[in-house]
Amino acid sequence: MSTPLLTLGTRGSALALAQAYETRDRLVAAHGCAPEEIAIEVFSTRGDEILDKALTEIGGKGLFTEELEASLHGGGIDFAVHSSKDMPTELPDGLELSIFLPREDVRDVFITRNGETLETLPQGAVVGTASLRRAALVKRVRPDLRTEVFRGNVQTRLQKLADGVVDATLLAHAGLKRLGLRPPSMQVLDPEAFPPALAQGAIGIETRTGDARVRDLLAPIADTETGVTVACERAFLSALDGSCRTPIAGHATLAGDSLELSGIVLKEDGSASHTIAATGVAADAEAFGRATGAALKAKAGAGFLPHWTEGSA
Repeated sequence: MSTPLLTLGTRGSALALAQAYETRDRLVAAHGCAPEEIAIEVFSTRGDEILDKALTEIGGKGLFTEELEASLHGGGIDFAVHSSKDMPTELPDGLELSIFLPREDVRDVFITRNGETLETLPQGAVVGTASLRRAALVKRVRPDLRTEVFRGNVQTRLQKLADGVVDATLLAHAGLKRLGLRPPSMQVLDPEAFPPALAQGAIGIETRTGDARVRDLLAPIADTETGVTVACERAFLSALDGSCRTPIAGHATLAGDSLELSGIVLKEDGSASHTIAATGVAADAEAFGRATGAALKAKAGAGFLPHWTEGSA
C-alpha cells in the first residue's frame, strides 16, 4: 500500500470525525487527490474516557489533545484536527495551530425536553452542562435554576436529556450543524445576551512548527478571516488566564481591516460580571486581543476570580 500524502489525527466522537472528514474533503478538492491519500488516524483521549468528573477536576482542556500531540511530536501523524474552543491557549513546544477552516455558527443553543426556553423553564429546573461559562451565563439570566456537571459527546448528552437526567442542556450550534442534527426543542441564543466560548465554531489544525511540507499542503484550505478572529480571541483568552476554571466568553468579528472584539468575565455563580468592547486593526489581531484581555482583567480587579489572587493579575 502506498504512503498517504498526509495523515491526520482526530478524536473518535461523531463530531470529531465529522470535522476530520470535512478537513479531508477540503484537501481532496484542493489537491485533486483520492480520499484514501488523506489517511485518518483515530485516537481516544483521557478527556473522552473520564466522563464522571468536571474537566477542572481532571486537568482541563489538554485532556482532549495529549494523545494526538504525542503522535504529532513523534511523527505518527502529520497534523491534528481540533475544535478550536477546546484547545489550551499554551501549546506544547514545537507545535502550533497553523490554520483554521471557515468558521461555522458561533452561537449556543438551549435544548429542553418539553419545548421550554431559557426564560420559561420552571423555577428550580436542572440544566446540565460541563462548561463553567455556560453555567455562569445561565445563572446570570436565571439565578433560580440549578446546574449540574453534564459531560459526554453530543449524542450522549441529547440522550441523557431525553431520559430525564436533566431538564435542559446547552450545545454549540456549530456541532449540531456539522452532525446534521436539529433537536425539536431548540432555542438558538442571541450571542450578545449569551456570548459564545472564544474560538467556538472554528476547526483548528495543529502542526509541527517549521514543517514546511505540511504547511504548504494545508495552505489552500486555510480561511484567512477565521485565522484573524480566532488569533484575536485566543490572545484575549490567554491574557485573562483563560482555562476550564475561568468563566470567560467573547467573540471577534472582522470588517475589512477593522476588528471588533467583545468579551465578558463572570463569577461562577453568575452574580457579577464585567464586559468590554473594543475596536482594533486586523493586522495586529494577537496584540489587540491581549491588550483587550488585559484591560478587562484590570477592570474586573485582581480579586474578582479566586485564582487571580495567585499572582496572575
